[in-house]
Amino acid sequence: MNDRASIASRDIRIEHVGRVGSVTLTRPRALNALDYDMFIALKRALEAWATDSSVQAVIIRGSAREDGSVPFCAGGDIKALYEGRLDPGRKLAHELYADEYRLNALIFRYRKPYVALIDGVVMGAGVGVSVYGSHRIMSERAMFAMPEVGIGLFPDVGATYFLPRCPGKTGLYMGLTGARIGAADAAYLGLASHVVPSAKFSALDRALLEVDLSRDARKAIDATVASFAIKPKEAPLAAHRTLIDRCFSGASVEDILARLDADGSPFASETAATMRSKSPTSLKVTYRQLTRYSALSFEDAMRMEFRMAIRCNQGHDFFEGVRAQVVDKDRNPKWSPPTLDQVDDALVESHFALPASGDLTIP
Repeated sequence: MNDRASIASRDIRIEHVGRVGSVTLTRPRALNALDYDMFIALKRALEAWATDSSVQAVIIRGSAREDGSVPFCAGGDIKALYEGRLDPGRKLAHELYADEYRLNALIFRYRKPYVALIDGVVMGAGVGVSVYGSHRIMSERAMFAMPEVGIGLFPDVGATYFLPRCPGKTGLYMGLTGARIGAADAAYLGLASHVVPSAKFSALDRALLEVDLSRDARKAIDATVASFAIKPKEAPLAAHRTLIDRCFSGASVEDILARLDADGSPFASETAATMRSKSPTSLKVTYRQLTRYSALSFEDAMRMEFRMAIRCNQGHDFFEGVRAQVVDKDRNPKWSPPTLDQVDDALVESHFALPASGDLTIP
């Protein structure tokens, strides 16, 4: 390849800059959300770079909005899945989730340094293309969340694997509430590897593109990032860790809510209210996902999440959640079943059953 050769693709800029595979998500008006074409373009680039000796590292970042904010990636193109809801075969859902999860697995196993520069929102699918990188660098403007229970889905892109590995019960708390956290909390939970001031992000990006990677790329990147990184501020979640661990050790979603109600502190009350606004089915499915299946290998976790995703795209709450939050934006989803006590075990268990299309295959 030439020193600066481009691979053209709509909404994503993929370049070979020196010894770096450079990726920029270019849908700033959509908060750099990933659509199906972007998943495929990124997957093909990473596969090519994996065996290209002239590429020693990968850097991925989002592009800026007109107001100067720089979202990393707000998630996947769930509106397209909503628009395909009338297709009884859910062809788009099968293809999108399969290729997205294969991309997540590719990044999880990537042997070369993979640097995610996160200077803004990172949620859902954006987490899937960043959290497995060797370097997950966040600024004070970063905002991390896995908000899927609020749209009738579940924390995916490998959350079955990474959320239970957060300290104590904080991962379960994140999954059941969709809580939004900043860089300090993300570092505390192990989701961010470094914190760098937003004002220095552009300089860090340039330095990573220019540093000599010819000898030991990982060592060179480590040193470069370290020269920009600062000590994270005290994590707000740390102050609530004892409460989180106690309440989210409950034997069910109902038990967790009862413990939060009994605690009665402002944090506990706010947490309980947040959970009660989410899809009851998603809450119970997510609880089972992040407790019963927390010890799965990464690949097995992705296969199980594929089962769950296909099942959610055959039900009611996912499309109703997307309608309420993204399409009509009335923020008033009508969940079915509407209450936790009406979500029976058979409905929950159906989300983990093998779909007619079979399990996800991961090369």
